[in-house]
Amino acid sequence: MTRTARIRPETSARRGRAAGAYRETSPNGGKKSRGRVLVVDDEMLIRWSVAQILTHAGYDVAEAGDGKEALRCVNAEPRPDVIFLDYRLPDSNDLRLLQTIRGLAPATPVIMITASATSELMSSAVGLGAHCVINKPVELHDLVPLVEQALASRPNGREP
Repeated sequence: MTRTARIRPETSARRGRAAGAYRETSPNGGKKSRGRVLVVDDEMLIRWSVAQILTHAGYDVAEAGDGKEALRCVNAEPRPDVIFLDYRLPDSNDLRLLQTIRGLAPATPVIMITASATSELMSSAVGLGAHCVINKPVELHDLVPLVEQALASRPNGREP
Protein backbone atom coordinates (compact mmCIF):
# COMPACT_ATOMS: atom_id res chain seq x y z
CA MET A 1 0.00 0.00 0.00
CA THR A 2 1.39 3.39 -0.97
CA ARG A 3 0.90 6.31 1.40
CA THR A 4 0.79 9.81 0.01
CA ALA A 5 1.24 12.90 2.08
CA ARG A 6 0.94 16.54 1.15
CA ILE A 7 4.10 18.27 2.14
CA ARG A 8 4.90 21.93 1.92
CA PRO A 9 8.64 22.44 2.08
CA GLU A 10 9.72 25.77 3.43
CA THR A 11 12.81 27.69 2.50
CA SER A 12 15.26 28.63 5.22
CA ALA A 13 14.25 32.26 4.82
CA ARG A 14 10.58 31.45 5.48
CA ARG A 15 11.58 29.49 8.57
CA GLY A 16 13.38 32.62 9.78
CA ARG A 17 16.83 31.05 10.03
CA ALA A 18 19.95 31.22 7.95
CA ALA A 19 20.70 28.40 5.56
CA GLY A 20 22.89 25.88 7.35
CA ALA A 21 21.69 26.94 10.80
CA TYR A 22 20.59 24.06 13.02
CA ARG A 23 16.88 23.59 13.43
CA GLU A 24 16.47 23.12 17.16
CA THR A 25 14.47 20.11 18.21
CA SER A 26 11.05 21.11 19.44
CA PRO A 27 8.83 18.03 19.19
CA ASN A 28 10.85 16.22 21.86
CA GLY A 29 9.40 18.31 24.69
CA GLY A 30 12.46 20.40 25.48
CA LYS A 31 14.67 17.36 26.07
CA LYS A 32 18.36 17.54 25.25
CA SER A 33 19.19 17.05 21.57
CA ARG A 34 20.23 13.55 20.51
CA GLY A 35 22.89 15.08 18.23
CA ARG A 36 23.47 17.40 15.29
CA VAL A 37 22.91 16.20 11.73
CA LEU A 38 23.86 18.02 8.54
CA VAL A 39 21.81 17.11 5.45
CA VAL A 40 23.51 18.03 2.17
CA ASP A 41 21.38 17.62 -0.96
CA ASP A 42 20.48 19.94 -3.82
CA GLU A 43 16.92 18.63 -3.82
CA MET A 44 15.02 20.75 -1.32
CA LEU A 45 12.26 18.17 -0.83
CA ILE A 46 14.77 15.49 0.17
CA ARG A 47 16.50 17.87 2.61
CA TRP A 48 13.16 18.90 4.07
CA SER A 49 11.88 15.32 4.41
CA VAL A 50 15.05 14.05 6.08
CA ALA A 51 15.14 17.10 8.37
CA GLN A 52 11.51 16.58 9.40
CA ILE A 53 12.06 12.94 10.35
CA LEU A 54 15.26 13.61 12.27
CA THR A 55 13.97 16.74 14.03
CA HIS A 56 10.92 14.81 15.16
CA ALA A 57 13.25 12.09 16.50
CA GLY A 58 15.10 14.65 18.65
CA TYR A 59 18.05 15.66 16.48
CA ASP A 60 19.11 19.21 15.63
CA VAL A 61 19.33 19.42 11.84
CA ALA A 62 21.08 21.83 9.48
CA GLU A 63 20.63 21.81 5.72
CA ALA A 64 22.97 22.66 2.84
CA GLY A 65 22.09 22.73 -0.85
CA ASP A 66 25.60 22.51 -2.29
CA GLY A 67 29.18 21.61 -1.46
CA LYS A 68 30.29 25.15 -0.63
CA GLU A 69 27.50 25.56 1.92
CA ALA A 70 28.25 22.08 3.31
CA LEU A 71 31.87 23.03 3.96
CA ARG A 72 30.76 26.20 5.76
CA CYS A 73 28.57 24.06 8.03
CA VAL A 74 31.32 21.52 8.68
CA ASN A 75 33.75 24.31 9.63
CA ALA A 76 31.24 26.20 11.80
CA GLU A 77 30.51 25.61 15.46
CA PRO A 78 28.74 23.57 16.55
CA ARG A 79 30.01 20.91 14.16
CA PRO A 80 27.68 18.17 12.96
CA ASP A 81 27.79 14.74 14.60
CA VAL A 82 26.60 12.98 11.41
CA ILE A 83 26.47 14.15 7.79
CA PHE A 84 24.15 12.97 5.01
CA LEU A 85 25.94 13.85 1.75
CA ASP A 86 24.45 13.61 -1.73
CA TYR A 87 26.92 12.31 -4.30
CA ARG A 88 25.80 14.68 -7.07
CA LEU A 89 25.59 18.36 -6.16
CA PRO A 90 25.63 21.43 -8.42
CA ASP A 91 29.26 22.16 -7.47
CA SER A 92 30.46 18.61 -6.77
CA ASN A 93 29.69 15.39 -8.59
CA ASP A 94 32.45 13.12 -7.41
CA LEU A 95 34.01 11.97 -4.17
CA ARG A 96 36.31 14.99 -3.67
CA LEU A 97 33.80 16.66 -1.34
CA LEU A 98 33.71 13.49 0.78
CA GLN A 99 37.53 13.53 0.93
CA THR A 100 37.54 17.20 1.97
CA ILE A 101 34.94 16.63 4.68
CA ARG A 102 36.80 13.58 6.00
CA GLY A 103 39.94 15.73 6.20
CA LEU A 104 38.12 18.46 8.15
CA ALA A 105 36.13 16.16 10.43
CA PRO A 106 37.70 12.68 10.37
CA ALA A 107 35.61 11.27 13.23
CA THR A 108 32.28 12.49 11.83
CA PRO A 109 30.37 9.71 10.06
CA VAL A 110 29.34 10.61 6.51
CA ILE A 111 26.39 8.78 4.99
CA MET A 112 26.48 9.10 1.21
CA ILE A 113 23.17 9.38 -0.64
CA THR A 114 22.94 8.66 -4.37
CA ALA A 115 20.43 7.86 -7.06
CA SER A 116 23.06 5.93 -9.00
CA ALA A 117 24.82 3.56 -6.59
CA THR A 118 27.18 1.20 -8.32
CA SER A 119 29.37 -1.31 -6.56
CA GLU A 120 32.40 0.74 -7.68
CA LEU A 121 30.99 3.96 -6.19
CA MET A 122 30.01 2.21 -2.98
CA SER A 123 33.43 0.62 -2.47
CA SER A 124 35.23 3.87 -3.37
CA ALA A 125 33.09 5.92 -0.97
CA VAL A 126 33.55 3.46 1.89
CA GLY A 127 37.26 3.25 1.07
CA LEU A 128 37.48 7.04 1.44
CA GLY A 129 35.80 6.89 4.83
CA ALA A 130 32.06 7.05 4.20
CA HIS A 131 30.09 5.28 6.93
CA CYS A 132 27.83 3.79 4.24
CA VAL A 133 26.09 4.56 0.95
CA ILE A 134 22.30 4.60 0.64
CA ASN A 135 20.16 4.76 -2.47
CA LYS A 136 17.52 7.28 -3.45
CA PRO A 137 14.67 7.22 -2.95
CA VAL A 138 15.59 7.27 0.72
CA GLU A 139 13.54 5.00 2.97
CA LEU A 140 12.51 7.53 5.63
CA HIS A 141 11.83 4.89 8.30
CA ASP A 142 15.49 3.79 8.05
CA LEU A 143 16.95 7.25 8.81
CA VAL A 144 16.82 7.28 12.62
CA PRO A 145 18.37 3.79 13.05
CA LEU A 146 21.01 4.75 10.49
CA VAL A 147 21.94 7.91 12.42
CA GLU A 148 22.00 5.94 15.69
CA GLN A 149 24.31 3.36 14.11
CA ALA A 150 26.59 6.09 12.73
CA LEU A 151 26.79 7.83 16.12
CA ALA A 152 27.59 4.55 17.83
CA SER A 153 30.46 3.95 15.39
CA ARG A 154 32.27 7.13 16.45
CA PRO A 155 35.24 6.90 18.77
CA ASN A 156 34.07 7.89 22.27
CA GLY A 157 30.58 8.58 20.88
CA ARG A 158 31.30 12.21 19.91
CA GLU A 159 34.05 14.34 18.45
CA PRO A 160 35.47 16.99 20.79
